Amino acid sequence: MGTVVVGYVNKPEGRAALARGIEESKLRGLRLVVVSSHRGGQEYDTQAAGKAQVELDEVRAELEGTGVDFELRQLVRGFEPAEDLIGLAADSDAELLVIGLRRRSPVGKLILGSNAQRILLDASCPVLAVKA
Repeated sequence: MGTVVVGYVNKPEGRAALARGIEESKLRGLRLVVVSSHRGGQEYDTQAAGKAQVELDEVRAELEGTGVDFELRQLVRGFEPAEDLIGLAADSDAELLVIGLRRRSPVGKLILGSNAQRILLDASCPVLAVKA
């Protein structure tokens, strides 16, 4: 069975991606895989891990009321989020990958975020980029 993979961060763009991922999963009758990717390292301490878990628990509570078959994954492997999302989308036979984009200044619009750009260019499935 195919999936819809969502890259989630606890920011407006991540919440927009989650909402759209839920909609797409329902429309397509596919399983939803929500991924929270953290690079890890010294800055990812016990406090950061606890905060990330609380955020995922909130996502779980939201998803349980949707009727969508879902899986939550928190990845702390030292990879960039783009690597995690591209790899997971390929491994889970994703039919769609949903990411959130933040608004940028006129100068910032010249350069798309490096993770978003890599996902858009390298993903093996269609990518839906949503704004908050």
